[in-house]
Amino acid sequence: MAKYDVVIIGAGVNGLLAGAYLSKAGLKVLLVEKRYEAGGGLATEEVTWPGFLSNTHAVYMMMVDYAPAYNDFEIERKYDVRHVYPSLQVAMPLADGRSLCLYSDVEKTCRSIAQFSQKDAAAYAEMSANFGRFVAEFLAPATYVPPVPAIEQAVKLELTELGRDLSAYSEKSPQAIVDGLFENEHVRTLMLYLACHWGLPYDVEGVGYLVPLYINRAVNTRMVVGGSHRISQAFTKVILENGGAMMTTTLVKRIIVDGGSARGIELTDGTVIEANRAVVSSLDPHQTFLKLVGEKILGQEFAEKIRGWIWEDWSLFQVDVALEESPNFLAARGNPDVNNALMYVLGYESVDELIHHFDAMAAGQVVEGAGFNLCFPTLHDPTQAPPGQHVGVISQMAAYNLKEGADRWWKVRKTLPEKLLATLRRYAPNVTDDKLMGTVYATSPLDIENKFNNMVQGSIKQGKYHPLQMGFLRPNEDCSDGRTPVKNLYLCGACIHPGGLVLLGSGYLAAGAVADDLGVARWWTEPAYVQEARANGLL
Repeated sequence: MAKYDVVIIGAGVNGLLAGAYLSKAGLKVLLVEKRYEAGGGLATEEVTWPGFLSNTHAVYMMMVDYAPAYNDFEIERKYDVRHVYPSLQVAMPLADGRSLCLYSDVEKTCRSIAQFSQKDAAAYAEMSANFGRFVAEFLAPATYVPPVPAIEQAVKLELTELGRDLSAYSEKSPQAIVDGLFENEHVRTLMLYLACHWGLPYDVEGVGYLVPLYINRAVNTRMVVGGSHRISQAFTKVILENGGAMMTTTLVKRIIVDGGSARGIELTDGTVIEANRAVVSSLDPHQTFLKLVGEKILGQEFAEKIRGWIWEDWSLFQVDVALEESPNFLAARGNPDVNNALMYVLGYESVDELIHHFDAMAAGQVVEGAGFNLCFPTLHDPTQAPPGQHVGVISQMAAYNLKEGADRWWKVRKTLPEKLLATLRRYAPNVTDDKLMGTVYATSPLDIENKFNNMVQGSIKQGKYHPLQMGFLRPNEDCSDGRTPVKNLYLCGACIHPGGLVLLGSGYLAAGAVADDLGVARWWTEPAYVQEARANGLL
């Protein structure tokens, strides 16, 4: 029987992250992965044409300047994981040839907004300063510490001016926040999209504190040179360098629980692997508890909590393409910078069009002509395609549960890519069929579920961002810090605080919980910005 100190189920980003921290702490770690390679959503693949690298899931890295793992493992210096940070972060070309551009530079952004509204330009400058303070002083630090009960956190926030200012947003919906800040239709449309497209319902109250985070991060986003998979390669190297091991194409049948304590795992082929000290699961709550542990061990009350877990309202429909030349946007005639943005938001000319998309998804509909975001990574990193050629990725919000059933995606995925490309051509006419190379590669919400079985219903964050599924309640009050009611069993996936989107948070926090419980010294230290937030009484 194989024996390890810690067995980690799933080698996606959070499983790798937990494994990297724990193996470097001196524990003998094994990761068990269903797929043929590690990395999960950090996937970079040749799916369109040989030599063209497509990031088929995660593209944008929003917390590079805060996530502790980047510094703890020195992954740029030691593992050559580099990022690009384009000056023009977001561009929204419009049908009339104008464009709304958000730069990393606030003054340049304000000049762009002023073309639409002088008042909104001034409002953006003030908002940028305020949201930057919220992120730097509380939201980023809170991302990388174990959550506390909401009432306890609310009391702490009420004791500071910054906390009170942020709390005022929490009970507002994203749309109410945006409408209260801006007056111009195009500005409101872009800001609401940026606040909501990662999964926040536009009309739901109670998670408004995420709006400052998402809008601030929209102009602080990086992209990985060579493709997103390089991050997972770095963490894999850390694990192997520190004596860890990994098994791929391996299925887990059950988590072995004896005397109320997790003792190891059994594979589908009958192999038993002993975990002397801990089992850590990066899977979603349903798989971890209901499938691998079982209700008989958990008890009915806890199992009911798990069955109440809510999957996300919408997923993504993605189209990857290989191009002979870079796109040339009509809006670049007025502002040449438009041709070099990191993210583009296209197809939404009004708030009503965006709201219609949200409402149609809720009704299980695919919206003809709905907008999307897209990126051309090779504009900023030419290593991802042959010289002079490019890759592009379209990402549209899409419901998993279509009105006719999720299986309808098998049909829709054949025709939807051309419709999205037609929308792109309205703004960049040179992206014609003859400029496309190889396969137009489509990934539907159903494909996401089939490829990553812990992204149920295409839930890219393992579950909805809902007031009752955030912070101390993610996934519930028994498990939010990674510990579970089963002794020596831990969670480390996006179903625990702080959630998904390659924040590099959940695996980090779970590793800390495991190390503390096992009496293993942490080789890493708390980031200075977290220590400062504690000193200021915010944490």
